[in-house]
Amino acid sequence: MIDTAGVRRRGKIDEKVEKFSVIKTLQAIEDSNVTVIVIDAHEGIVDQDLHMIGYALDAGRALVVAINKWDGLTPDQRDYIKLEMDRRFNFIPYVKVHLISALHGTGVGNLYPSILRAYKSSMFEVSTNRLTQILQDAVTANPPPTIAGRRIKLRYAHIGGHNPPVIVIHGNQTSALPKSYQRYLENQFRQVFKLEGTPLNVIFKQNDNPYANKSDTPTKAKTQQLRQRERNRAKKFTTKDKKSR
Repeated sequence: MIDTAGVRRRGKIDEKVEKFSVIKTLQAIEDSNVTVIVIDAHEGIVDQDLHMIGYALDAGRALVVAINKWDGLTPDQRDYIKLEMDRRFNFIPYVKVHLISALHGTGVGNLYPSILRAYKSSMFEVSTNRLTQILQDAVTANPPPTIAGRRIKLRYAHIGGHNPPVIVIHGNQTSALPKSYQRYLENQFRQVFKLEGTPLNVIFKQNDNPYANKSDTPTKAKTQQLRQRERNRAKKFTTKDKKSR
């Protein structure tokens, strides 16, 4: 467990001292399995907090958010922070947010189960058969759109990595799959496997026709061979005809 000095807003930064602290904090995020972002409730949810959350997610790290000094807020301030949480955290609905007081220990114990669930989610394993079945169930319930009269087909899925988890889906015309449908599939995987606190990368790979080269190339080669044989035969007949004359 690494406890960093934190990152303060620019107006409060002493350049020489704080620059090193920021670098170490970003390195700690990249080296971690789970990152806990601690936000000062008295300062509210500021852009700097969102930048740090974004950095952790871009690094592929599982995440838990803790709003500290909650016990020192008035009822009106608490209501305001809750509204801000709904508004500013809407891009991370899968991340658990805890209201704590580090000074008095209130709510701190509840962090650990969330950290463990986030870690397990980031490292989850599932067989290709099971993952493909979930994919097919999602496709049956809500089929992909048609492109130029052809239905996009998603054939199978498998795990492609961990921390963050990566799901690779193979099919045809996957490059034309709308972003909204990609999010739909991601949400289906999250719900079925109860993935909490971790980013999930869903990668779509387009399969070429496995018979394209096997059927076309030999056919072309055979056609060329037959044509060459016909030319050779024609030459022989022409040569014999000239000799007979």
